[in-house]
Amino acid sequence: MRKLCIALAVTALTMLCATGAMASKYYVYCANGKIEIDQRDLKQMKSSRGSHTYQMSEFDSRTDAEKFAKQLGGVGKQCPKR
Repeated sequence: MRKLCIALAVTALTMLCATGAMASKYYVYCANGKIEIDQRDLKQMKSSRGSHTYQMSEFDSRTDAEKFAKQLGGVGKQCPKR
């Protein structure tokens, strides 16, 4: 029985990884005139921060999102003019 439980757990984990369910995206947004990094999608961000929110870029790691934001002045700084 224990081997069956382990096999089921491994199978479930493999399926989650294969479908991308565990993959996280990090987005750099301009929200309320300030640079933000968040994992919420654009629809959720607009709902939370307002309709003037826009996505600037998308990354697979938070580190990459932070590097991009830093090139623009950093999180919390004014968004560059579009």
